[in-house]
Amino acid sequence: MKATATAVAVMLACTAATANAQQPSSAFDRGHSFQSWQDPGLAAVVAKCKKPPQPFRIGIVADAAANTAPPPEPPAPPPSKAIASVIAAGQTWKIVWSWEGNNADGPIADENGTILFANNDASNVMKLDPATGLATVAYDKVNTGGAVSRSKNGALFVASRGLHGGIMQLEPQRKILADTFNGEPIECVGGVLNDITADSRGGVYAAISGGGLFYASPQGVLTQYGEGVTGPNGIILSADEKTLYVTNGPVMLAFDVQADGSLKNQREFGKFSRGGGDGSAIDSEGRVYAAIGGAVDVFSPRGELLGTIEAPQGLHGVAFGGRDKKTLYGIVFYGGWGTPSARNRVVAIPTIAQGYTGRAK
Repeated sequence: MKATATAVAVMLACTAATANAQQPSSAFDRGHSFQSWQDPGLAAVVAKCKKPPQPFRIGIVADAAANTAPPPEPPAPPPSKAIASVIAAGQTWKIVWSWEGNNADGPIADENGTILFANNDASNVMKLDPATGLATVAYDKVNTGGAVSRSKNGALFVASRGLHGGIMQLEPQRKILADTFNGEPIECVGGVLNDITADSRGGVYAAISGGGLFYASPQGVLTQYGEGVTGPNGIILSADEKTLYVTNGPVMLAFDVQADGSLKNQREFGKFSRGGGDGSAIDSEGRVYAAIGGAVDVFSPRGELLGTIEAPQGLHGVAFGGRDKKTLYGIVFYGGWGTPSARNRVVAIPTIAQGYTGRAK
């Protein structure tokens, strides 16, 4: 009887733990983590830089703390127009996650149709099941994580945007891959570590908005690349990892990737239909997708603009996911950045195109 009672107790405890772990968005603390440029301690760090960086900020409204009223709902975008082999006409976006703060960024596909995303303000990485809208905290204390990437080899990384930030590996073991450049803290570069994409060598490419384009080698050495790459944002490798795509304001750039991970042959890949490019994705046919604020531009492998998928205003990143990878997920921000009125969503729309299945990002 004692053994049976113990077994039952363990089963009940496990059931309760599972129930507590998988929760709707509103069950989670929105958090109040700072990006490095918001942290009062940044001044002491950059004062020691050989060349202190230019000041950086993301727009925050005056009297931010008093801006507590819920923002108005973003207007619903029109149904999609057909783009051959990409999306059928009449498709619409569905909300699969919705919560407060600046709390959904850098999404990637995960196992069994789930997705992972960095939870910026709450400083964790979430695993979301879009079918149920329930989520778990996959990794906590990631120093204001802002983007997630998994390599072909399964290594998982997150961009840590907080003070003393850098590129953090979460799997197969948790460690800091890179947090310095030329012997100085990464904060000396300036800007904010915006997006990352991991390669099969064990390295990671990083777009630092306001700072430039970088490659962290498997040994954790950061090297800067590119000419005039002042506003890098979204970043993604081609399926064969021979081309790196980087959004840079109104254009997307392409680079040839060398055997050691270095970059050559910078060129303009495509121009966005409007605004500037943000988080990006690829599909199984080599097409490139980039969020442009309230829509997604779709480019052929040769850089031809094939069409635009209208989306909710504030859409700032995309990723393919779902069990068959025929769903395009987007992350949406609206309200006042850095205020209690800030809101975020994960949205989804079905596609004809299939995302590349050999790598999460």
